[in-house]
Amino acid sequence: MGSIKKYAAEFLGTMVLVIVGCGTAMTVGCDAANGGGYILTALAFGLAIVALAYSVGNVSGCHINPAVSVAFWINGELETKDLCGYIVSQILGAFAGAGILKGIFALGKLTDQTGGLGSNGIASLNGSVIAGILVECILTFIFIFAILGVTSKKAAHGHVAGLVIGLTLVLVHILGIGLTGTSVNPARSFGPALVAAFAGNTTPISDVWIFFVGPLAGAVLAAVAYRLLAGEPDAKEE
Repeated sequence: MGSIKKYAAEFLGTMVLVIVGCGTAMTVGCDAANGGGYILTALAFGLAIVALAYSVGNVSGCHINPAVSVAFWINGELETKDLCGYIVSQILGAFAGAGILKGIFALGKLTDQTGGLGSNGIASLNGSVIAGILVECILTFIFIFAILGVTSKKAAHGHVAGLVIGLTLVLVHILGIGLTGTSVNPARSFGPALVAAFAGNTTPISDVWIFFVGPLAGAVLAAVAYRLLAGEPDAKEE
């Protein structure tokens, strides 16, 4: 029953993240001519994480991101069974969130300012796959490195972890929105891209693999780097 509650929390959390974050991007737009949309979208994603960290964090740890789960798994803080359960729940939650957004915008006859349910892409990088992977790897590294630090057993101020993590997500969004739309989260990318594909826009789904490779590579590097620098003990040694 405990695992089911954790998976449900991850599903719900990822769904809320997509609804709030992608929904804001769809509403305000994120093009260069509308710079205010950058900040609003960055804040929406970051504040959503803050709210979720203090609501479902005590249930599942509030990963709501396969890259985060992989990093914790590498550091021995998540069992393989739960890693699989978390990732499946996160992807389903993102798909549900994107579906809800699609329904709201269709019923309200609203215009999606992003053209693809807030999905990620590399058009701003002139279609460079390598640049897209590199951007996502770097942004995810920064994001997850901060998460590992603030949630460490050595952290002195664990009670503000949710705030730090949310603000770090805002930080990477401010840079990344103009480059890839900022994923740092494979589930957040896959859900909107899949729903957009069902609606006839296949461009996001054709590029979505980039937003698995980049974030997961960044997560692995962050987990390894943090372990080396912080000297965290292996789970077997605890």
